[in-house]
Parts: sequence; C-alpha cells; structure tokens
Amino acid sequence: AVVGALLDRGATCHIPSRGSEIPGAFAYATHDRVRLYPSVELADQSQTDSFYSNVGPLWASIHLAGGFAAKKLKDSGKSDLMAMLETNIVSCFLCCRAALKAFGTDGGRIVNVAARPALEPRTGAGMTAYTIGKSSVAALTMALAEEVAKDGVLVNAVAPSIMNTAANRKAMPKANHALWPTVEQVA
Repeated sequence: AVVGALLDRGATCHIPSRGSEIPGAFAYATHDRVRLYPSVELADQSQTDSFYSNVGPLWASIHLAGGFAAKKLKDSGKSDLMAMLETNIVSCFLCCRAALKAFGTDGGRIVNVAARPALEPRTGAGMTAYTIGKSSVAALTMALAEEVAKDGVLVNAVAPSIMNTAANRKAMPKANHALWPTVEQVA
C-alpha cells in the first residue's frame, strides 16, 4: 500500500527483501519505478549500508521493516526479546543511519513505523517484547528528529493500531475488524 501511494505520486521506490525471492503477491514487482533488492537483512549493518549505497541520493526513506509477536513475559525468553529488538529497533536504527548518509545537501525525510503500544505501553500487555521494540522506535524517532532538524531532515513516525489485514483478521476472528484501519489508510 505504501509503495502504491508513493508510485501514484511519481516516486521511484527501492525495496529490500529479506529473502532471496521477491514475494509473488507483490503487485508492483514489475513496475518500471520499482527497484527490488533481494537478500538484504536490515538488522545487519554491512548489508544495510550496502543497500543504501546502491540506491543513490535519496529524498526520503520509509522504514517498514518490523515484526510482531504476542507472548506473555513469563513465557518469553531472551531469544524472544532479541528477535523483536533485531526486527524492530535494530533494523530501524541502521536504516535511519544509512539514510542520513544517503541524503543530499537539501536534507531529507524519514518515516518510521512504531505502534500504538509504543505510545501507551499498557496496551502492550501480553506482547511485552514487541512493545519494548516499538517503544524504542518511537524514542529513536523523537531523539533523531531533534538531532537532525538543523540539517533539514524531518523525522516522523506513524503508530497504527492493529491493521485490517487478512493475517490479523485470521489471528483475531472475534475482534471488531471495522475499527481497524486498512493498510491503504495507514499508507
């Protein structure tokens, strides 16, 4: 949805993919303004730096990488926490870092994706590791925005609630799906 919105506004989109194959369901895989980069692990500094060095000067960088896991703390271990940190804050931190180096002298734009529990951690009960990861994204966004404003770089985040996707509807069939924003609305 984000790529579609950007393409509608004339952008060229550079999209890393964790796996070696681009998902067949990706509607814009053959679009002439979409550049796909398979096998990029955004929680790896050298891979992230390499990806950003290949895309050329940037005007904006939107950090959509992340993951979700609902698990009570008493049932979690260090590996659960580290997975949420790697997937959410480490990837975001490294992408922000690389984007700042890829922006031209006119500044740039960074948009990170936090989540509602990042703004109100009590709503993260039952998903503590995820809440910690996304809260870190919110804190990174605020600190970085202050750090780079003088350089003409604007840093913001969106913090959507549960989004109305097939996977979320399947995982929570009894929820009121009408209250959830669509991915297009969030984009």
